[in-house]
Amino acid sequence: MSAKIRIVVLLLVAATVWSCKEAEKPVEKSGTLFRDGAQINYNIHGEGGATLLFVHGAYADQTYWDAQVKHFKDDYKVVTMDLPGHGKSGRDRKYWSLDGFAGDVYAVIKRLDLKNVILIGHSMAGDINLIEATSHPKNIMGFIGIDNFKQAATPMPKKFDKQRKAILAALKKDFAGANENFARTTLVSAETPVEITNRVANDFRNGYKPMGKQIMPELFNVYKRERKLLPKIRLKLHLINVDNTPTNEAPLKKYCSSGYDIRLMKGTSHYPMLENPKELNRLLQQTIEDISRENDARRNL
Repeated sequence: MSAKIRIVVLLLVAATVWSCKEAEKPVEKSGTLFRDGAQINYNIHGEGGATLLFVHGAYADQTYWDAQVKHFKDDYKVVTMDLPGHGKSGRDRKYWSLDGFAGDVYAVIKRLDLKNVILIGHSMAGDINLIEATSHPKNIMGFIGIDNFKQAATPMPKKFDKQRKAILAALKKDFAGANENFARTTLVSAETPVEITNRVANDFRNGYKPMGKQIMPELFNVYKRERKLLPKIRLKLHLINVDNTPTNEAPLKKYCSSGYDIRLMKGTSHYPMLENPKELNRLLQQTIEDISRENDARRNL
């Protein structure tokens, strides 16, 4: 074989290997849709059987889930989104509510025709996903909450009523400052890595004021919705909570008619996806496998 032929053959082999590797890369797509006046930005990674739909909490965005996207995209279809008023999504909306956000989650599911969806929500998104899962249960196969429902369906004790009123009053007077102070004093601690503390505090300080002023009072009363909706969800409630604050299981036993389980992980803040992503990914994988087995068992009934 001449030198020229050998070179051509080697180039063809190299091109074939390169094209195969390119074909093996998970599918990644970005897109937008509009609902109730606001643009919704979303991203799709991978083409696995189950769909993991990650929904962020208040004043965060979909980049909070970057470590989870990287970890799971080779085996699942992973979808992330910026809720309106957050990240790259729009702010052109007059009325803001948890129901509105739940409608946004449903709009993404419907537009992308998502099947076998496991809803994964952090903080406020636990309640958003609860509304969605009970309103449109079709195609929802699992429900995972990340550091939420710690005091499910339970009103704030009366001894904290003055504190609640003070927080709401401060938000009206100095929204940015009060929001940042809330993040620094409630959602992180002195042991939390400084880069995480600063990221969260900055996101709260720069949160969209018209949205926040409507959402925050609703969050203080969300226990009423939880009392109504937790008994209606047909899925087991899977929680992965940080052990820096306790999870009250009494209301979960009372209201979760389809059952619940809790996996605890060590941490110093409300943000395990930032503070300890490897451990969160490990617990998420266990939980996803549990959900798969639960669905198999239902099909075999």
